[in-house]
Amino acid sequence: MTFVLFKHGRLYGDWATKGDSIVVQHGRIQAIGNARELELQLSGKEYETVDWEGAHVLPGLTDAHMHLSMHGMKLAMLDLTSATSKNEMLAMLRKRVAVTPPGEWILGLNWNENAFNPVEIPNIAELDAITDQHPVYLTRTCFHTFLANSEAFRRAGINENTPDPASGAYGRDAEGRLNGLIYEEASFAFTSVQPEPDYSVKKDTIRRACLDALRLGLTAAHTEDLRFLGSVETMQRIYRELREEGLAFRTHQLIYHPFMEEVKVQELRAGTGNEWFKIGAIKMFADGAIGGRTALLSEPYSDAPHTCGMAIQPQPELNQMVAAARAAGFPVAVHAIGDEAAHMILTAMEAHGLTEESGLPDRLIHGQVLRADLVKRMAKLPLIADIQPRFVASDFPWVLDRVGKERSEYLYAWKKLLQVGIPCAGGSDAPIEPLNPFLGIHAAVTRAKPEETHEGYLPAEKLDVHEALHLFTMGSAVAAGEAADRGTIAEGKAADFTVIDRDVSESHQALLDVKVRMTVVNGQVAYRS
Repeated sequence: MTFVLFKHGRLYGDWATKGDSIVVQHGRIQAIGNARELELQLSGKEYETVDWEGAHVLPGLTDAHMHLSMHGMKLAMLDLTSATSKNEMLAMLRKRVAVTPPGEWILGLNWNENAFNPVEIPNIAELDAITDQHPVYLTRTCFHTFLANSEAFRRAGINENTPDPASGAYGRDAEGRLNGLIYEEASFAFTSVQPEPDYSVKKDTIRRACLDALRLGLTAAHTEDLRFLGSVETMQRIYRELREEGLAFRTHQLIYHPFMEEVKVQELRAGTGNEWFKIGAIKMFADGAIGGRTALLSEPYSDAPHTCGMAIQPQPELNQMVAAARAAGFPVAVHAIGDEAAHMILTAMEAHGLTEESGLPDRLIHGQVLRADLVKRMAKLPLIADIQPRFVASDFPWVLDRVGKERSEYLYAWKKLLQVGIPCAGGSDAPIEPLNPFLGIHAAVTRAKPEETHEGYLPAEKLDVHEALHLFTMGSAVAAGEAADRGTIAEGKAADFTVIDRDVSESHQALLDVKVRMTVVNGQVAYRS
């Protein structure tokens, strides 16, 4: 069957005035019009009909920054997101210990002491009191700070006399003893001794994440999975097999920089792939996260004046990494949360400009703490601001204590970026934040938590609902170099649709109450509620 008629939908965007129905052929939008006129055009042809029954139809939503592999892992791990106190977190751990055979690793994620009342982090002794028979390794919500018990430290070969690595640290108490905290690349000693999942586990993890994304209305994701999948060959094989097995979900894969040589050997470039799987930029880190005070600031933290955070590598090394990516024909996508980290990566980009061979724009990922001079520099470069609006709901108001109100003018300043013409793409950074794109859109529009009713944190930076939707549609398409194919509902473009039960522009509450009725990818119904 060549044609599919999707009819009786309330279309979003400029083409909505043409009608309520769409004809799709070979995964592309062939015609937009009223149902009756399109049925007449299809007269005598064999076609399938899908009735949207008056549902609202958005361009297929794309998450421009998330981690499919880690989201899939989260669905199977000890999820500490709901913990509201240290004691509740420890109680959740105690329950997991009770059902885990001795000797097996207990892996958890998404604890956040800033959501605890009082604000307390468990220490190594408290973890040891729950179990000394299991290595315990718990990842903070930022994925830059970790917490482990003594058995995990023993297996990692870390003791009181172990020096900190160059790009990380082991937390210590006032007497210099290990307190269980682990920062940045000090975590490698722990992840390297955890059991390597076999191929089937890796594949099931990716499948699980993609199906969950489709359930939430996403048609595509920009992801970075090599740290979990372990090799470029494995990554390509898993996504190829999942597609051959009928999974309809598009992925744009960033390449974690330690794998760049492997990519070069296989003669891959940015844009290599097909409509389902494409290679993107080289992913790098310039700093850590605000929550653990490892994001790199130009001035000390307001609530910890002894530190400015942590650079993952010095400026000369970062310059060399960007130069190597350019030589291999790649743009770069760099995690930079603090203003000094943003300065460092902009300096490297300015020193080693993007070449035509790179094919795609660079990305400055997160950009949560900026300055006026940095925004001016960003506007002069061919880059995308890869932003995560949901961070506003999670990080305020405590982030003001970290950086101080005097630096708040350019704090999560999404509106300022758009006003000076910097293209922005929207993502969740799942599993750090919920994958649901409507929660990110809600945060961009309200600058508040879902349960709050005030005017918003730094309300001048609010986006309107159309600007916020643009982040997850055309903004994501521009970031992937696919603006001609995706991002809007238009004749000739890919037939990717997110079908929902209400008009999300009517109210802020609609963004919280919305239900996904259907997710269509390449003209195929990939999810139906």
